[in-house]
Amino acid sequence: MSIYLRVRKPDGYCPTSKRALRALPAASTGKTIQGKGYFPLQYTREQQMIMKQTQHVPVMMDEVLTYLQPTAGGIYIDGTLGGGGHTRAILERSSPDGRVLGIDTDCQAIARVREQLADYVEQGRLLLAHGNFADMHRFAEEAQLPFVQGILLDLGFSSHQMDSPERGFSFNAEGPLDMRLNREQSITAADLVNTASEEELADIFWRYGEERRSRQVARRIVRERAKQALTTTAQLARLVAAEVHAKPGAIHPATRVFQALRIAVNQELERLTEALPHMLDLLSAGKAEGPAPRMVIISFHSLEDRIVKDFMRREATDCICPPRMPVCVCGHKARLRIVTSRPVVPGEQEVSANPRARSAKLRAAEVIIQS
Repeated sequence: MSIYLRVRKPDGYCPTSKRALRALPAASTGKTIQGKGYFPLQYTREQQMIMKQTQHVPVMMDEVLTYLQPTAGGIYIDGTLGGGGHTRAILERSSPDGRVLGIDTDCQAIARVREQLADYVEQGRLLLAHGNFADMHRFAEEAQLPFVQGILLDLGFSSHQMDSPERGFSFNAEGPLDMRLNREQSITAADLVNTASEEELADIFWRYGEERRSRQVARRIVRERAKQALTTTAQLARLVAAEVHAKPGAIHPATRVFQALRIAVNQELERLTEALPHMLDLLSAGKAEGPAPRMVIISFHSLEDRIVKDFMRREATDCICPPRMPVCVCGHKARLRIVTSRPVVPGEQEVSANPRARSAKLRAAEVIIQS
């Protein structure tokens, strides 16, 4: 397979007008973790090395490798590149010739990974694409991938994004109300907060954040923005905290509102819903021999998990006719076999070491290759 390359640009450049793909490296070899349902209670030396190299803690890394089952010669897609920790681990497990197509909407994430893996660029084992994972089928076609053996989606946010006040994702530090994953898009969280109607805001907070006091928060926002535009994370966090009185030990009162705004700004649920059928189609076109192609998805809140669960259940069922239908008329055939009967969650040790992993849920399914 020929590797698709663009003319090299200066460090920090991120392809915009054309979805450029750039060959990047892999790393050293590693051993596949064996056994079902058991994972180390502490970070291995390999994990520690990856975290040191990427400055990012990959969530449920051992579980990802166990369920994705990367092997030598396999081709994989990491639809949420982030800090590059999962990608590096997949490349190590698929050594010496496995490849990964890494996708991210964040130019900064791509630039960081390109710099961290610059020593391996000549190997051509990692392709990077700037864009949304909902377009992975287009990136795979452009990269001329002959097949895809596994796809990973980690729907969380990297430490770089959460710990950068200027990105506006966190209420723990003063920053602009931005929340855009792709900073080239025009709509920011500040735009929504300052222009959406009270009814629209309440709907966003309830639908995407499941905030019980959505109407009251929306009403207060509209009242306060009439006095002064809301432009910073601290402003919004204080406003929400004054309306939502959290119990001691509970999550920050602004957590659900910030989640809702982030989801709305980036159209996260719509993109996930759009991506899942493309994932299935890519994996279904895989090789007939070898292990069954797999999809592994890590979600961080019930809205994402529900979409993933419903999709997997639907595609693991032969007939999807209404229950009262006497005979099947839909003609639907199962295309997936669910690997995780219930969502896999991180162990206590990982949550203790990385509190951001506490709400992670992993689901996996393998494709039924039609003969």
